[in-house]
Amino acid sequence: GIAQLLRESEEAVAAADPGLLERGDVASIAVDPFWSRVALALGSLVHTYSAPGIARVLIGTGKLTESAGRRLAETALWRTNAILPGGLLRGASGYVDTVQVRLLHARVRAATQRRGWDAGTWGVPINQVDAVRTWLDFTIVPFRALEKVGIVLSEDEERDLHRYWRTVAALLGVDPRFYADVVDHASADRLLALVEAANDRPDETASALVHALLDALAEGPLGQVLPLQGEAVRRLLDALTRLIQGDELADALGIGVEDPAPYVPLLAMANSRVRRWERATEESWQQALHEHTEFRRSEFAHLPGTEYRDAVAEES
Repeated sequence: GIAQLLRESEEAVAAADPGLLERGDVASIAVDPFWSRVALALGSLVHTYSAPGIARVLIGTGKLTESAGRRLAETALWRTNAILPGGLLRGASGYVDTVQVRLLHARVRAATQRRGWDAGTWGVPINQVDAVRTWLDFTIVPFRALEKVGIVLSEDEERDLHRYWRTVAALLGVDPRFYADVVDHASADRLLALVEAANDRPDETASALVHALLDALAEGPLGQVLPLQGEAVRRLLDALTRLIQGDELADALGIGVEDPAPYVPLLAMANSRVRRWERATEESWQQALHEHTEFRRSEFAHLPGTEYRDAVAEES
């Protein structure tokens, strides 16, 4: 019941390094906001939506393709609140939002099963494999994407990233047996490979979700900050998606064949230089962290509400 949920949530935070939670997910905060959006949308969410079982659940809610932009913003808001300094401390916004996301998953799971979900074919909706795959979509998947454009973590940053997200996993109700041995990118890659082995190839539902997401990105804030117009924006997003996800998955999703190769070395060089300048001195590093943190605090403050918060309010 609710008492058990709250007890588990409080225990998850109590078991974490308080200094780590107070600093926040520094590895994620330190990523340039533009590339953070790219990695979230074209790395994390495209990968999540490409799983047919997850895609069928999301399509079943009847909202995703029509409201892809809002769903993207809601997911980004949750991720932002979860990574900010102190965000996962008991009662903080990231802590509350993450518990509410877990409750929303339970509600959607029950509603999907009531609608005649074929568990024999698709398994339990939002099951533990889906949950751990989605969790990895916010750790190893975006950072492997960022490496391709010159944003690379040190060994210490890798370890802190995965330590931090263990608390997120616990708050989301992921079985600890999945993530107990995940301590760096290499161990996260091994877990992701096992999880991927349990997934079918993307189907029409997954493709529809991904294309709705890309359309929303092209027409929304990400497209608006690019010095491009019209179809050129979508072609760039297709190229970046293909770079991040690889040709095999991009082909299965019906992503346009755009070659980002001519531009990648320049992007990588620019990003690696910026990160080197930011880390040149302790003062420049703290200034960069401060600026990134303040931007993230305001980035999605305009959202009037979210589905996970509204779902809790409806049941209160």
